[in-house]
Amino acid sequence: MSGFFYRWLPIFFGCHCRAERSFFLNGKQFPICARCTGELVGILLLGITYAMYHPPILYALIFLIPMILDGGIQLLTKYESTNIRRFLTGLFFGYGLFNLFLTSIIATYWFGYHMAK
Repeated sequence: MSGFFYRWLPIFFGCHCRAERSFFLNGKQFPICARCTGELVGILLLGITYAMYHPPILYALIFLIPMILDGGIQLLTKYESTNIRRFLTGLFFGYGLFNLFLTSIIATYWFGYHMAK
């Protein structure tokens, strides 16, 4: 089963899988980097909690900003982020992006259903 994740998670996330930007457990590198791991955890958290609570769209958009800033600053300068910071910014990004995705799917279904009547 772990071979499945090591094969498909990097493809799904478009991950570079660089060792210095990844977490290790018992000497084995995670299948995706720290930032993508955070995104995956954020997506899973929202998937579990969406029916009970999900933030308003404005908050979801704000959750995207930290990763965009961290990644953009790292790309354009000599600044090097830490794996913990990458994970946390990825967590917020995954949570916010998946919230926008699910909200748009539900709104599209709702409006489409009510327009067809």
